[in-house]
Amino acid sequence: MGRYQVNTLGMKGNWKEISGKLKQRFANLTDDDMLFKEGKEEELMGRLQKKLGTTKEGLRKLIADL
Repeated sequence: MGRYQVNTLGMKGNWKEISGKLKQRFANLTDDDMLFKEGKEEELMGRLQKKLGTTKEGLRKLIADL
C-alpha cells in the first residue's frame, strides 16, 4: 500500500463536511485536530489516528463509511 493521503480519498474538496461529521461522532476531536493544511495530509492523518486510537486502514474505513 502506498502513501496514505487525504486527497487520495477525495477528502480535499469536501473536508469541511467530513470534519464536521467526524466531530459530531467523536466529541473528543477539536478544531485543531481537524485542521487541514495543503501538503500536511500525513500530519493530519497521524493526529486523527492517535486521537481515535485507530490504524490508517481503520481511519480510511471510518471516513469512507461517513
